[in-house]
This record gives sequence, structure tokens and C-alpha cells, in this order.
Amino acid sequence: MKAAIYFGAQDVRCEDIAVPEIEAHHEVLVKVTATSICGSDLHVYGGALEAIMEKGKSQTGHELIGTIVVCGDDVAKFKPGDRVTMGYSCSCGACHMCDLGQTAHCETTQKAVYGFGTAFGALNGTHAEYLRLPYADGHAMKVPEEISDAAAVTLSCNLPSAMIANQLADIQPSDNVAIVGCGPTGLMALEIARQRNPRCLVAFDRVLYRLQMAADRGAEVFNAEDAEHISQSLTHTGDRGFDKVIEVVGSPQSLQAAIDLVRPGGTIAAIGVFCTDTFNLNLADVFLRDISLHMNGFANVQPVMSDAMQLLQEKIVNVDDMFTHEFRLGEIDKAYKTFHQQLDGASKVLIRP
Repeated sequence: MKAAIYFGAQDVRCEDIAVPEIEAHHEVLVKVTATSICGSDLHVYGGALEAIMEKGKSQTGHELIGTIVVCGDDVAKFKPGDRVTMGYSCSCGACHMCDLGQTAHCETTQKAVYGFGTAFGALNGTHAEYLRLPYADGHAMKVPEEISDAAAVTLSCNLPSAMIANQLADIQPSDNVAIVGCGPTGLMALEIARQRNPRCLVAFDRVLYRLQMAADRGAEVFNAEDAEHISQSLTHTGDRGFDKVIEVVGSPQSLQAAIDLVRPGGTIAAIGVFCTDTFNLNLADVFLRDISLHMNGFANVQPVMSDAMQLLQEKIVNVDDMFTHEFRLGEIDKAYKTFHQQLDGASKVLIRP
């Protein structure tokens, strides 16, 4: 079969490898219908996680819609022919951490993540024709035909993460809200936040077409390249700061922006994936301003996947129009480059085997 393999920074290639086989009774084999590239995949692509990727062997991708072709003997929830997706992290659904809802910290799988190298379980990735899912009953989910392939792949990571950000922020109708980062997950977080009728909703990004997408969804937008973007946005709060800030980038600069934006006693929900291991956090500032800072980039998406699917079914969130490009699996290098370099207005890409 064909699969995307990591060979180095900005070097992901479509290669021919063996079709995976069921190795345990709790596993299923899925024929991939469609997949995508998540913002977190760009950390892999850019080389930030090279230490955990085995060059020439590690697969990529963790977003899925597909059809089950083989089930292990102990699989109870699924049968061949079922249309399914799964959480980006492989969780058993039965250990202590899974019982607590901390599925990304599953004790059985040891925090395994699809397509994220040796440190996260050396699992296969979704950028392939077939995918083996261990502990399928624990973290996979059936998807009805009424949900498009594009919308379905967001159930693996993007949309549940956006929901978690909003849960952490606990936005109220009287709140002034800021969204830092208008990639796909940021835009989904924005749409969910808007449903809570905040007093003010603003969004920040460096990419003009992403800012336009945020504006089209009802946000007042600010270009992060503008030296005055923080001070200009604060005028919407009477210079007090925003009650709630959702950060969806994962850089020291974006986290600092969130801290600069939030008011005393406010809340920051930071769900960006941070690969930098140091940050000059001013603890006295956070302490004296009574800021609540939630870090949740390693999101526990499985417990909220069903609620995310309901948002799609009830058309509360529209994700289909975020998909601007479609590629074949054999064009995976082009797909990564287009998304990574934000070419031709790329917002989210759909990849079909």
C-alpha cells in the first residue's frame, strides 16, 4: 500500500509499504477514505520533533474517516463495513486515566499518538491507504453517512479540541473574548465561542486570508504583524483586558500575547501544541493578576467526540468551507508544502488515497 513516510525536515514522501495486519484481538483494520493535515503535524514536518521520528520508517497523520475491513475477535462495537473515525491518541477506554477522561494519558497505550514517531507508541499514521487501530472499542467511533468526509476528519482532533478550549474558557454572554490564532482549530473555537453570545469577540493572526475567514465568522480581527495590535484590541475592553483568551498557536510569542491580552482575574485556555521547552513566564505577573492559565495542547478528545459530531449534525459549526484544497495521497509532499507555507489561501487540506 501507499503511505506517507518521514525522511527529514520538510521531507515527507509517499512510499510503498506492506499493508498492516491485525496483531491483537482488540484491533481493527481500516481502509482510509480521507484524511488531512493537522497544525500539529506541521511540527513533525518542520523538523521540531525529529528526535522522535525514525527517518525512512515513521508514518504521519492522525485524522481519519474510513471503513473497517477486518475486526479482531474481541472487538464488540464495530463490524466490517462500518464507517469510522478515531481520536488522534490511542486510548484503551478502560484504565484509570481513561476512566478520569484523561484519554491522551492512557496508561495502557502509554500516551500513544497516531503518526507521531517512536516516543508516542510508533503507531502507523492516517496518511496511508490502510490503518491499524489498536483498542478500537476504546477510542474509535461510527460516523453516519450524512456527515461529509471533510467534516468527519475534524472529529479526530480539530473540532473536539476547539470544544475543549471553550469548556476551559467557560465563556459567558457578558465576556469579552479573544482568539489567538485563526487556523482551522482556531476558527472552530471561534464559531463555538460565538454561539455563547459574548459581548465582544476578537481574533488575531498573521495571515490575511485567515483573518478574513475569522471576520466572515463575526469576529473583529487584528493583524499580529501590526506592532499596535495588542493595544488596539484592548480598546474594545476599556483597556481592562479580555475576560477569556483562547490560544491556538503553540509558540512563546502567542502565549505571551494571550498573557498580555487577558484581564486581571481572567482565563487563558492555551490549546496550541508547544514544542519549545522553555518560556520566560513572569510568575509574579500571573500571580498578582490572578490569571487562570489552562494548558491543554495534549487534548483528551475522545470523551467529547460524540458531542462534536452532534455539532456537525445540527449544523451549529460549519467546517466544510474550511477545506480549501484536495490532494491525492501520492501528492502528500505537495499537500504538506501547501499547508505549511500557506500557499494559495490554504486553510485545511483534504487528502484521499
